[in-house]
Amino acid sequence: MRDPATLPPILRVFAYRQYALFMGGMTPNLVTLWMQRVGIGWLAWELTKSPTWLGIIAAADLAPVMFIAPIAGAYTDRTDPVRQQMWTQWFNAGLSLALTACAFTGVLNIWILFLLVLCHGSVHPFVSTSRHAIVPRTVPRAEFATAIALDSALFNGSRFVGPALAGLMIPLWGIESTFMVNAVTCLWFVLLLGFMRLEAPARPPRAGRRILSDVIESFAYVRAHIAIGPMFILLTVISILMRPVQDMLPGFAGAVFDSGAVGLAWLTSSMGVGAMVSAAWIATRGRLDGLTRIVLAGSGGLALATLGFVATGELWVAVIFGVLSGFTLNTVSTGTQALTQSALSDELRGRVMGLYTVIYRGTPAIGALGLGALAEVFGLRWVFAGAALGCLVALAWVLPRRRAITAAAEAERRVE
Repeated sequence: MRDPATLPPILRVFAYRQYALFMGGMTPNLVTLWMQRVGIGWLAWELTKSPTWLGIIAAADLAPVMFIAPIAGAYTDRTDPVRQQMWTQWFNAGLSLALTACAFTGVLNIWILFLLVLCHGSVHPFVSTSRHAIVPRTVPRAEFATAIALDSALFNGSRFVGPALAGLMIPLWGIESTFMVNAVTCLWFVLLLGFMRLEAPARPPRAGRRILSDVIESFAYVRAHIAIGPMFILLTVISILMRPVQDMLPGFAGAVFDSGAVGLAWLTSSMGVGAMVSAAWIATRGRLDGLTRIVLAGSGGLALATLGFVATGELWVAVIFGVLSGFTLNTVSTGTQALTQSALSDELRGRVMGLYTVIYRGTPAIGALGLGALAEVFGLRWVFAGAALGCLVALAWVLPRRRAITAAAEAERRVE
């Protein structure tokens, strides 16, 4: 058998059994989760024809993270993240079966859809924080950058495969088929999680200490960190102003490009392709040196790609800019995550990554609601053109700090 040390970084991480098991369960589940998201988005558009309702449904999925993720992160730092991931997948399987039953019987309306999506959004913080805690524990620290980037590559690869499959399945078997297959892969994920064996991380005793104290400690750590603090601020602006483009894609497909569910699948998949290429590039790169500079360049590229996306009325041109948008957005998010994960100890990992989850998944709810309501008045194109300019303003604030951020991130990494 070939020595794993001689393999390229992108293949070497799969020589670690725990990493391979986790990714083997998570990857198909992510594919079907994106299928379900496309089904939910298109169903919301079909039921209402309203960008405002698209924003509300997106907020129902995203907003709970803002309130729950910090607590979920503190909970993850106190418990076994593998068991936590197992019970969340059982819960998600039940929600997908409920969506299937309501859609199949014809009783599903926008309010029932809203409530079921809200339930999913409420459990997701526990999915995310346990995932962020598990992945770094499945490989040695030297493999962090590759393992995290591959985790992102598989996530974003699912954004390409899932919507493409949804675009094929919905016309043939209906929207409910996207919900059913997600329930099946949730159960498959639970099965593989049962085979995982990870040692519990060394943690200081927390008897008598309240979870709220742990949450406050994580906020103080991020605020004081000269690299993580500014990067989290930039990521917050991007998440509020740029991420909601993805939630508004049903509106772009229906009202701007007049291309229906097939156009929605193309647009969603294009962003997934770009994100997958970005993550694969970072994983192949296999190191953290220069990643801060790449994150800042990606932030500017994202704003420009978004301006190009909203400036065209041609679907095929929008698909090209969608690829660029997905590439730059994933470069920012994966780069920020890799730098942050490398700087953290296991004691703080769940809580700080809980804040990352608040930013990257929770704050887009603010943008989805606000930008969706503005788009009802001014149109999708003008609203997101303004959002892209706002992203450039935030980047201009961070750029003068780039040397201090880079030096602090690299110094933190060397200490490790």
